[in-house]
Amino acid sequence: MRDIAESSRRRQRNPLNSADVTSLPSDPNIAYLTPEAKARVEIDRMLAAAGWVVQDYARVNLSAARGVAVREFVLKSPHGRADYLLFVDDEAVGVAEAKKEGETLTGVAWQTAKYVDGIPDELPTAVEGALPFAYQSTGVETRFTSTLDPDAKSRQVFWFHRPETLAGWINDIRAHPLEPTLRHRLRTLPVLENHGLWPAQERAIRGLEESLALDRPRALIQMATGAGKTFTAANIAYRLVKFADARRILFLVDRANLGRQTLKEFQSFTTPDDGRKFAEQARSDARSRGGCSLPPSALRAEPDRRRRRGRQVRAGSSSCRRRSVRSARPTRRARSWPRCRARPERGRASPKARTLPAARRS
Repeated sequence: MRDIAESSRRRQRNPLNSADVTSLPSDPNIAYLTPEAKARVEIDRMLAAAGWVVQDYARVNLSAARGVAVREFVLKSPHGRADYLLFVDDEAVGVAEAKKEGETLTGVAWQTAKYVDGIPDELPTAVEGALPFAYQSTGVETRFTSTLDPDAKSRQVFWFHRPETLAGWINDIRAHPLEPTLRHRLRTLPVLENHGLWPAQERAIRGLEESLALDRPRALIQMATGAGKTFTAANIAYRLVKFADARRILFLVDRANLGRQTLKEFQSFTTPDDGRKFAEQARSDARSRGGCSLPPSALRAEPDRRRRRGRQVRAGSSSCRRRSVRSARPTRRARSWPRCRARPERGRASPKARTLPAARRS
């Protein structure tokens, strides 16, 4: 560890060059690599795309970027090496375990936990005596574990988190040591008070909060038509933002008219505690926490954009007036017959044929 600290201080005095940071392999022909080595090549690419600087243990430079991922980090005996040790602001925050593609990741969580016990004593960590974040990845599948959750268990993620995201979670942990994660706060939600809720709405909210407190996030609420599902969802979102410090809530609909209806319901929703609008309450709570406040368009819906042929024309322009005149003209002219001749009727002989002599007709 003294060598790492000395190497980091030496590189702080010298300007950073391209050789300080290990680059990703550029040779596409990696067939000679083992399956786990191929997985590490893909993990390197994923970490670099997420904003991490990937380095070797022999050439570590924690000042190269805010987030540094050190490969093959040497741990205390007899814990061996960590595939990737993650540093944010020169502090160890997590570990990543690499496995070959096709291997089950849910069974290697214990291996990630042993790395936490093998951290050298002189190494600074963001949380004393713990690494709060752990990843297991094959380059195709990635799972994430927050070791500070009440019942820590891995869950699937699409990509590695950015260093800024982990830094924000570290700040939340330091600001709320008793309830450092969202799953802690979901267990301590206050009792629901009935402020104009129908019995079905109250049962739905209570049932969902009980499911979330038991760490069962996948829940289904089934309500009849006209039972106030959107109003119930607005109450649930308000309680998650107010009491659980939820940052993002996705409300997904399959039709544009449902999106407009939801937007109208959320914008007109009045909070039961102080009578303010939902968006105003969320912005004030964010400012009181010292975080980023919600923008004025936080509660918005995407417009129903339809495909229109041709270029868009500004209202009131001459081109727009010419187009409106053309649209007023009939697109199909009526077919007219000459005035000197009568239109023949179907199934009857023409007048000229009736005036022919009898001999010629025969």
